[in-house]
Amino acid sequence: MQAYAITRFFNHLFGPAAAALLHLAGVHPADPAMPISNTYSLELLSFLILLAIFVLVRITLSVESPGAVQHLAEMIHEFSGSHADQIIGHGYERFQAFVTCVFLFVLLNNLIGLLPPFDLTPTSRPAVPLAIALCTFIYYNFYGFKEQGIVGYVKHFMGPVWWLAPLLFPIEVISHCARIMSLTIRLYANMLASDLITLVAFSIFPFLLPVAGLGLHAAVSLIQAYVFMLLAMIYLTGAVSHDEATAEMA
Repeated sequence: MQAYAITRFFNHLFGPAAAALLHLAGVHPADPAMPISNTYSLELLSFLILLAIFVLVRITLSVESPGAVQHLAEMIHEFSGSHADQIIGHGYERFQAFVTCVFLFVLLNNLIGLLPPFDLTPTSRPAVPLAIALCTFIYYNFYGFKEQGIVGYVKHFMGPVWWLAPLLFPIEVISHCARIMSLTIRLYANMLASDLITLVAFSIFPFLLPVAGLGLHAAVSLIQAYVFMLLAMIYLTGAVSHDEATAEMA
């Protein structure tokens, strides 16, 4: 695949530093002259777009005459906040910024492939969903340990009956770690399938049907971002909630 202009630009700016970091990690890029791939460059572009939007909302923030960008930001804030309140409950405000950023980042990475001249959806490459899943996994486990302590959080994996703990603990740990694979495969497989459907639509019917294919891709993008956000909230709820039955074990 030919490198995008934005990829060449990022490689011009950060290529040597990226190559050095990859070398330290023992990773050898396919093209040493272009260590930053199209996938990563679009992911980085998505981050910069979101950062620019956040800065724009902040500097144009107004109580008396809010603009269109502020209205949109408030709608997204209320949307994620209402779901977080229902799923996480008391104290959800601490986690709302993270789950909102996850939703927007996944959504933008899903949709950016629809913009010309790009023909690549970053989340249709397994590395991108895996990275987001790992960040989510680390985040909610960090707050699980922070809220309940090491002993209290580990008790969550042992179940409510002490004599079943030796059996349940390894099962729970394995299923817990499998969430990374579940989040990754769900997002990756759905976006890859959506990309393939859109490509087939463009190949067979170059006029009317591709419009429906693009609409389907946009709908799948929104649904997958929404599902990823909901799962992040559910995992956070399980990590920070205090299970009395588990706490009374032993």
